[in-house]
Amino acid sequence: MFREMRRRPQLLGDEETLSIIENCSYGVLALIGDGGYPYTVPLNYVYSDGKIYFHGAKSGHKVDAIRNCDKACFCVVEKDKVVPEEYATHYSSVVAFGRIRILDEETEIRRSIEMLAARHGPGSREEDMRAIEAELAALCMFELSIEHITGKEAKALAQQRKK
Repeated sequence: MFREMRRRPQLLGDEETLSIIENCSYGVLALIGDGGYPYTVPLNYVYSDGKIYFHGAKSGHKVDAIRNCDKACFCVVEKDKVVPEEYATHYSSVVAFGRIRILDEETEIRRSIEMLAARHGPGSREEDMRAIEAELAALCMFELSIEHITGKEAKALAQQRKK
């Protein structure tokens, strides 16, 4: 169902791919938006056990698109260094495909927002919990279950790795 990557020598292994998605702090979510047009939105996320969790408002373009079609693509870029003398960019990235569901059970919502806060919050659990309680009623949490994932790096980085 999912295409194989065309430039196989640049394909990252599972360990490197998971490391990128676990350690990056934001990515770009691609959905089918209004009128069938693509809709992309950058967002903070947390990865856990083959799933990507993120938050949003209970109304708006993102949640409407997800309600209309649960299929999504998520892209994370770890490295992005333009190398003008090579007319190239040295990069490593991950693309994940999957299906999104809107979390509706309070325990799932709390667990996912606590993971997100632990990843991106100011560091104090007390501060995180106060912020969560203040925003919980207006918060919508999403879970993207990954069905297919690939990592890729620039040709020059792949060649360096083989040396």
